[in-house]
Amino acid sequence: MNKKIFIFDLDGVIVDTAKYHYLAWQKIAMPLGIEFTLEHNEQLKGVSRVRSLEILLGLGNIEATQEQKDKWLFEKNETYLSYLVTMDASELLPGVLPVLEFIKSKVQFIALGSASKNARPILEKTKIIGFFDAIVDGNDVSNAKPDPEVFLRAAQLLNMKNENAIVFEDSVAGIQAANLAKMTSIGIGEKDVLHEAQFIFPGFLEINQDFIEALINKN
Repeated sequence: MNKKIFIFDLDGVIVDTAKYHYLAWQKIAMPLGIEFTLEHNEQLKGVSRVRSLEILLGLGNIEATQEQKDKWLFEKNETYLSYLVTMDASELLPGVLPVLEFIKSKVQFIALGSASKNARPILEKTKIIGFFDAIVDGNDVSNAKPDPEVFLRAAQLLNMKNENAIVFEDSVAGIQAANLAKMTSIGIGEKDVLHEAQFIFPGFLEINQDFIEALINKN
């Protein structure tokens, strides 16, 4: 039997927590007089919290001490976590659950490869943590995407070769990381943004079982 590992990013792929990140970063930006738009928020997709703050401060040309940065990072995360308290299975993006169920029915590995440091509580709150054979998040890696570390570790945990890994991503950095790891890259989002992906779908509702089956059977 062909055995593959399907690796999912979290934010923007399984759940849409980008809106919560946006609100939390906006709360940091406003008192600093930084205009932080939804377009700016796109730059933070798949990026670590520390790097996100650097980008935010860069928008306002603001210099800060490490102490100030640490304070803002803590505040941002506390605000973000306060939004997560009310999360439940209704926050799953459309079509994700049937895809997870189908992959599991085919006795394939499912893993998470996310920059988020809050991945486990989100998977628990949305009641899908049981689908995952391995979870690699921001607490487990030192290099952010496009470095492929997060995906490589997920494959290593389950003793899978990179060429047998399929990655679902919504960010350019994530697609680049999957490609660098020589894994199959599937973009979830807009074609003009994710054009480096091997396959692109607007969302999981457009991914049918035949496509998943073909990925499993591919040598």
